[in-house]
Amino acid sequence: AAILLKLGGYGLIRISPMLNPHPPNLMFPIMVLALWGILMTSSICLRQTDLKALIAYSSVSHMGLVTAAIIVQTPWGLTGAMMLMIAHGLTSSALFALANTNYERTHTRTLLLVRGLQLAFPLMSTWWLLTNLTNMAMPPTINLLGELFIITTLFNWSTPTIIITGIGTLITATYSLYMFLMTQRGSISTQFRLLTPTHTREHLTLTLHLLPLGLLIMKPAIISGLFT
Repeated sequence: AAILLKLGGYGLIRISPMLNPHPPNLMFPIMVLALWGILMTSSICLRQTDLKALIAYSSVSHMGLVTAAIIVQTPWGLTGAMMLMIAHGLTSSALFALANTNYERTHTRTLLLVRGLQLAFPLMSTWWLLTNLTNMAMPPTINLLGELFIITTLFNWSTPTIIITGIGTLITATYSLYMFLMTQRGSISTQFRLLTPTHTREHLTLTLHLLPLGLLIMKPAIISGLFT
């Protein structure tokens, strides 16, 4: 999710200039599929019962934004796509790391069975909250800057796209909160009374994921200066 999925975006960035200017019969079908994919995969996340499947579908939803931005072929679009790919690579990897810490202790990925873990792991619950806020592009993360670049690019390309991207952003916030509430809040199951405490290496792993996201917003030119 963090690397292989982004190789597809990198391939689109390298191949798209060869097709510039894009013929309309090639550009519009891909753009429609990318925008429709944002809504569909985001909606699928709302009905997921498997934690890892939910995280995987959220990655596909974000890559729909990246694909649409690359196809437009403007400096703002390419900059936003690059920023969102880097930001989501770190965010998605952190979410999978968190899901793995849950699985190692509960041996299940079903959301209904792993509720109330905030009572057992309050510090890990803080990591869940920060990562989910990052996933929904809350400020001051680089995810927000990348999505703003992409949404502005798509709005300049076609005004009605603001409706689709707006709904997609709303659904993203909904399933991110849903994932946090389903895993952390509520009463813990009686079968999970004796759980292994969290380790320093797990907290270090999550720190190395989220710290770059916080530092990049202080100097986004490191990754945004490639196309501007």
